[in-house]
Amino acid sequence: MPYADRDRSGQRDFDASILTWIAFLGRLKTTGMPIRDMLRYAALRDEGEATGPARRQMLEIHREQVRTQIAELQECLLVLDTKIAGYAGDEQRTKEDDARPNTSRKPLRSRPAGPVTH
Repeated sequence: MPYADRDRSGQRDFDASILTWIAFLGRLKTTGMPIRDMLRYAALRDEGEATGPARRQMLEIHREQVRTQIAELQECLLVLDTKIAGYAGDEQRTKEDDARPNTSRKPLRSRPAGPVTH
């Protein structure tokens, strides 16, 4: 955590740039960036502008990992949607079956064995 002054009650008083930085780190965490990579990124940031290309490369690599994860999640979502639709179809068929009047069908008459003549 970056240094922050404290207010009269002793709570840290972060300025807007620190809050923006904290929010950015939160987004990296949400997207699954490992803590060691976030620490490396933060260390590069502390070193200054000369590390811009290295930080950009880190973010580009992470972006591709996030895109891959999103594609995998989209595939999983499609499977879930298909499964849910199947259950919804089963429930609808059950409701339709329950709504039909209960009419018993007459059993088919058995035919005598032997040749059939027409």
